[in-house]
Amino acid sequence: MTEPRLLALLDQADALARRAGEVLVQMQGAELGVTRKELNDVVTAADLASERLVIDGLRALTPEAAILSEEAGFSGSEAAPRWIIDPLDGTVNYASGLPWFSVTLAYQEQGRTVLGLTHAPLVGLSARFAEGGIATVDGRPARVSATTRLSDAVVSICLTSHYSTEDANRTSDVIRRLAGLCRGVRVIVSGGLEMSLVAAGWLDAFIGLKADIVSHAAAMPLVRAAGGKVTTVDGVDSLDEDLEKVVTNGLIHEELLQAIRSP
Repeated sequence: MTEPRLLALLDQADALARRAGEVLVQMQGAELGVTRKELNDVVTAADLASERLVIDGLRALTPEAAILSEEAGFSGSEAAPRWIIDPLDGTVNYASGLPWFSVTLAYQEQGRTVLGLTHAPLVGLSARFAEGGIATVDGRPARVSATTRLSDAVVSICLTSHYSTEDANRTSDVIRRLAGLCRGVRVIVSGGLEMSLVAAGWLDAFIGLKADIVSHAAAMPLVRAAGGKVTTVDGVDSLDEDLEKVVTNGLIHEELLQAIRSP
């Protein structure tokens, strides 16, 4: 059973994520004030507005907790519980007017994620995890797909503009291999959303070979609670800080890892 205090915090944080989502939807058609970060990656005024709303809200809810955020970085004590947040996961999609973006929040105690939220307002997806029994997508129990063969699988993979040439080449090589092995390969680039889609059984797998912690921490325990796996390319359980995230329904995991590793 989930502790009552975590249930209350989950609902409060969920309401906060939904408010941030509303702000993002309202701002998407306005002047976004796009600024370049590294390579061709960008940050918008909406990223910053959502981040401010979420950080202020979380500090009011849990004043003792540290916060690690996409744009603001880390604040607080290393020894304290912490929130890991991405106030706009999928900024390039968002800035282009596409719907594939989300707000992600993870709450950790003693290095373990005990709450996770992914809210994708224009997709209409809300994923919730709480240690002790809650793992839902759109109010229904999260359950990975029953696909048993890679040839029947739909796989998403992250390939984005801030990848180095080496990262892009490595990812492109994997895409070329999978193109002949899978039913379909998709490039969406909103990791929290994509992992939630795996947990819901709508995608069979997601691959991130340079996955940042803020976009993925919230959904990793959800996938595992739904019966899936999250590992590195070597097959070891992926930690929050690991760059490699191979996320599957578990049934195609070894076959997918073998395909990724193939020269």
